[in-house]
Amino acid sequence: MINIASNLVRNARLFPDKIAVHAGAQSLTYAQLDAAANQLANGLRGLDIRPNDKVALSCPNLAYFPIAYYGILKVAAVVVPINILLKAPEIAYHLDDSDARVYLCFEGSAELPMGQEGWDAFNRTASCEHFFLMTANPSAPSPIEGSKTLVQLMHGQSGTGDTAHTAADDTAVILYTSGTTGTPKGAELSHSNLAMNSMCCVALTKLDSSDVQLIALPLFHTFGQTVQMNAVVATGAAMVLMIRFEPDAVFEAMARYGVTVFCGVPTMFIGLVNSPNAAEKHDLKAIASRLRLGVSGGAPMPVAVLRQFEKNFGVIILEGFGLSETSPVATFNHLDSERIPGSIGQAIVGVEVAIFNDADEAVADGEDGEIVVRGHNVMKGYYKRPEATAQAIRNGWFHTGDIGRRDANGNFFVVDRIKDMVIRGGFNVYPREIEEVLMTHPAIALVAVIGVPHPVHGEEIKAVAVLRPGHSLAPDELVDWCRERMAAFKYPRIVEIVDALPMTATGKILKRALRR
Repeated sequence: MINIASNLVRNARLFPDKIAVHAGAQSLTYAQLDAAANQLANGLRGLDIRPNDKVALSCPNLAYFPIAYYGILKVAAVVVPINILLKAPEIAYHLDDSDARVYLCFEGSAELPMGQEGWDAFNRTASCEHFFLMTANPSAPSPIEGSKTLVQLMHGQSGTGDTAHTAADDTAVILYTSGTTGTPKGAELSHSNLAMNSMCCVALTKLDSSDVQLIALPLFHTFGQTVQMNAVVATGAAMVLMIRFEPDAVFEAMARYGVTVFCGVPTMFIGLVNSPNAAEKHDLKAIASRLRLGVSGGAPMPVAVLRQFEKNFGVIILEGFGLSETSPVATFNHLDSERIPGSIGQAIVGVEVAIFNDADEAVADGEDGEIVVRGHNVMKGYYKRPEATAQAIRNGWFHTGDIGRRDANGNFFVVDRIKDMVIRGGFNVYPREIEEVLMTHPAIALVAVIGVPHPVHGEEIKAVAVLRPGHSLAPDELVDWCRERMAAFKYPRIVEIVDALPMTATGKILKRALRR
């Protein structure tokens, strides 16, 4: 098995002058990206970083990220991406739990001082030996007294070098779960996991060297990292990195760089569809003429939003399903099969997906159960957690914690997360089903449905909604609207109108925060 960083080496030879990365005012060719990654790799070798040593990385979507990512892999070390929104105690936990020897951290800004948070975390962690700051201005000294910069690590290092050989099962990346059911756990993904999954993504989206992918998903997350960055580097395509998702900035980048593929979570597609005055501010026809594909994942896509985006831009949106533990893609809507809105598609090549009951037995088509996965995409396990691994992977099947069903043609559908299901008066109620209906209301831009304690029914159903600009809606009006369209045990009796919903860095709605 070759090191997945070898894809970068290959393209630096085949397409040395082709742009690999657009990141703000900075653009790097494949030759420049490979040379910078070699410099970083050689700097790590000078620190005696060896195969399987862990190197933590806190960095937004800047050119620094792919430079560091592939530089770490070139020495067969393990990349430990860290969420850039974490605070010092949380970062320290990740550094300590992963046994990171080196920590590469971006400087950040006054609003998000990730460099200072990272430095404080580093000084709390005895096992981490080296800290390097990625400064916003690469030529600037470190503003944090006592710390060195990444440029200092790379200075004087050769832009050439060998990429270390790796075995198929060697760990490439440790991705930490969000910790919704306890402390975050590190999913160990091998070079084989990531290589196979990224190549499946290439085939599923028919990506080639002429494509331009816009990456607004954070690269520290598995979606942006595998489905986009690794797939782009596998083909010699180009990536346009955006530090944060903002609809106007996305439209501007699409027009400027001729973006052909846009991947996002549903809230991103909702943001683009609902962007005020987009048609007046941007040449949407020109954008649509280049855009050939949309890809959605990370959470179920409301069918109403899918249809509106496809109408606006004349492209098809393909939905996929997966988790950090499955590298991430497990199912996908295939371009050569019928696309069913609301479906997450079929199992990808080399992967099996099934629906199990509580006894770990397969249920009949059309019945609800837990989605389970086995194949080349399933993680090695949770780092240093054999008990958690044994609980999650039973008889070779990874248990996702998602409720789903399969139809007679092998199409899968996500019903909801097991932990999100509401039991009202003995009836199982799936919030996603209610959210799908609510998203058809003309005044609603975004909504989340949760269960709240109730003295008689056990749980009551609550809807928390964000309205479209220029619309007004009273909670009682929405309750009445729902009553006309849903069964008595399903419709929300409690409605709250808010300005915004709490979200993760990847754009997923934080229902646990709403429950609190």
